[in-house]
Amino acid sequence: MSARRVEELLVAQATSDGAGVRLMRVFGGQELSRFDPFLMLDEFGSEESSDYIGGFPSHPHRGFETVTYMLEGHMQHKDHMGNVGELKNGDVQWMTAGSGIIHSEMPQQKEGRMRGFQLWLNLAAKDKMQPASYSDISAADIPVYKRDGGYIKAIAGSLEQLQGRVTKDVTAPIYLDIVMESAANDVPYAESFDVPDGNAVMVYVYEGSAEVNGTVVGKSRLARLSRQGGAVEIKTTGPARVLLISGKPIGEPIVHYGPFVMNTREEIEQALNDYRTGMLTRRSA
Repeated sequence: MSARRVEELLVAQATSDGAGVRLMRVFGGQELSRFDPFLMLDEFGSEESSDYIGGFPSHPHRGFETVTYMLEGHMQHKDHMGNVGELKNGDVQWMTAGSGIIHSEMPQQKEGRMRGFQLWLNLAAKDKMQPASYSDISAADIPVYKRDGGYIKAIAGSLEQLQGRVTKDVTAPIYLDIVMESAANDVPYAESFDVPDGNAVMVYVYEGSAEVNGTVVGKSRLARLSRQGGAVEIKTTGPARVLLISGKPIGEPIVHYGPFVMNTREEIEQALNDYRTGMLTRRSA
């Protein structure tokens, strides 16, 4: 099998969201089909409270899932179903908006560093109107695999000897945080992952730099690889932290409007009307 090619290198772009939270948008927006089944990845991180203190006040979602991975800090989730979750260092929040959820994500600190990621994962048409659900996953419950000079935190998916905390049937997401702490005697630290052929594959470097299938990828850059091909090989000669994100494409039309992701414009208009009339959180499959 031929090697996967790096088809695109993206540089995370500074933006803001919520009530003025400053963040880096790694991907999202236009031509979402090339990331299918993923829709967006944001990185947030600052020691200045003014960059995050406004948080994300109450807002709706429909038609997809959000995965929030907190590296450092304390964020609280509240939703219309009565869930309250405390997201702290190393924790993950996995939320399935389904037919509709209204929630808030607000900082529970007034100073210090807040750092992490939010990934949006699409739902297939048949699953978009399922009842909303939510789960908090503590850092202690996420498998960590030790390596010489580093470790891998397996948030989701299954690869060879790695079994992530979360599994999903349709999109089969793989979400790994790969921490490369050292490389002895300038010998490259290398990891190879046999990602299923046909999967979307992305590698985001958020500390240091790494070589991904022969292409050097610097800090705050994402490599999008071809869907066909063999293993994904990641090498580094110094400390680096990298996210490997992969999933099975859904292959359906994507119509995205703000917090709603559906298959047709009519479904978006229905979501907007349901939100205005209070039906968003009362509809079910």
